[in-house]
Amino acid sequence: MPHPTTPADASRDEGDHLRLVWPQWQGAGAGVVKELAPEFPLGVARRGYAVGTTVLEAILPHEGPTATVPVAMSDDGLEERDGVEAKAVVLKQLASALDVIRDHDPARITTLGGECAVSVAPFAALARRYGDDLAVIWINSHPDVATPDSAYRGYHAMAVTALTGHGDPDVQKLLPATVSPGRLALVGLHEWTDDDFPNIAAWGIPSFSPDQLRASTRPLLGWLRDTGCTRVALHFDVDTIDSNEIGLGLGFVPGGLTSSEVHRIVADIDGASDVVGLTVAEFIPRQVMHLQQILDGFPLLKNR
Repeated sequence: MPHPTTPADASRDEGDHLRLVWPQWQGAGAGVVKELAPEFPLGVARRGYAVGTTVLEAILPHEGPTATVPVAMSDDGLEERDGVEAKAVVLKQLASALDVIRDHDPARITTLGGECAVSVAPFAALARRYGDDLAVIWINSHPDVATPDSAYRGYHAMAVTALTGHGDPDVQKLLPATVSPGRLALVGLHEWTDDDFPNIAAWGIPSFSPDQLRASTRPLLGWLRDTGCTRVALHFDVDTIDSNEIGLGLGFVPGGLTSSEVHRIVADIDGASDVVGLTVAEFIPRQVMHLQQILDGFPLLKNR
């Protein structure tokens, strides 16, 4: 159960609930996008993350201020550097996101993305605000613990790496705080690459497979209680939902958590803690993108 809120804690809660709209697409490696969304031209498939962000903004309610992180839609800055694809533009957009958050100094942040890396800036800002009282629950089929030495150089696979202080030095310099690996739990993990998986044990990151949580959230809640944290930042990657039920992400990943299981897990987390951060990421709305392609060039819809 949450600890009682002290006057000092209450003062840290003062501030807005910011909705951060961050349609970043550059963190997904081009090769993987081409492989997993072959039905679209590569440029369309990559920018599907931006389309997904627009859909999320349209359908999800919010009370409070909204801010949008500027995201380039050109192909500038996509070159690999230091083992990170699109490093130049990723760094620029990360700095912009942190500037937006600093301007608002929010107590709570809902982030709509975009690929997984859109959680890095808001969760780092919340870690600065709440310190050791913040736990991160990363609901994702994948661990996102890649490094610049990994075979896959897409930055979105390095999001947890950055948040736990193990990332590219230029990324780490920008972050106002990081999260101890023992206060970040990987939930729904069941797909990974062999070169990255050892990082989970090496860094001491707890993980929970779908099968560990199908019957009950108790194992995860026990971990959360043991951290002593009363506040949680919650990352939800939509590809966690079993693709045999519905395919929502870039890749179709069978064997994940069902939608009802995710609802129960999130509700139980909300009942046991103060959720101060929420990210919804990796949504690729294929039907919307197909419709875009069909309507491309229609009279009265052409860009002049």
